[in-house]
Amino acid sequence: MNTGNIQKRVLLVMSSVDEMGISGKQSGTWFTELAAPYYILTEAGYEVVFASPDGGDAPIDLLSMKEPFTTGYTERFLEDPVALYAAKNTRKLRNIDYSTFDSVFFPGGYGLLWDLASDSFVIKLIKDFYESNRPIAMVCHAPAILRDVKLSNGKYLVEGLNLTGFKDAEDNEIELDKHLLFSLEQELKRRGANYKSVANWEPNVVVDGVLMTGQSPASAAPLAEALAEVLSK
Repeated sequence: MNTGNIQKRVLLVMSSVDEMGISGKQSGTWFTELAAPYYILTEAGYEVVFASPDGGDAPIDLLSMKEPFTTGYTERFLEDPVALYAAKNTRKLRNIDYSTFDSVFFPGGYGLLWDLASDSFVIKLIKDFYESNRPIAMVCHAPAILRDVKLSNGKYLVEGLNLTGFKDAEDNEIELDKHLLFSLEQELKRRGANYKSVANWEPNVVVDGVLMTGQSPASAAPLAEALAEVLSK
């Protein structure tokens, strides 16, 4: 699908949830997975629009704002009034005509397991982007949103596709596995995905057609660079 946009547009979808169920643990979007694509894609000449289910101030995971998880991108974001304003004033996702966007990028973080992964609007959005051949980029926990996405033919979107995402061993290492609603790795395998991972926390980007996935926070920048390259064609 060609949107006809002279300047390509990327819809960046954040979670509106700031806690992990009833555990009391704070969550939200993982900071570098928001900051890296924002700068990489805008500097490549694309328009990036932040959206979230509730609109407004989308929460950022506090842990991801501390060492050793900060990056040059996060430090720059904190000094950037335009970027900060965008994150605090996200568009309400349901009010957006996503047919006008050339691509969608989902940063990770744990919050999305509680809202985006079961949001019927988001599930339809991914199906529509996939079936209209527009790139879908997802990093870290974001591929969990694919769990319930079915295509028009009734098959799970991930069936037979190569992809990656945050692995069980990484959740276990930071002792958050017991607080999660479900395991990304197990659920996507159950749906027939060819799940591929590398060592914990290492960058890993897997591209299969228009689906582009990254395993860990370190994958956010290379994933955004891969998307920028695809959009340049």
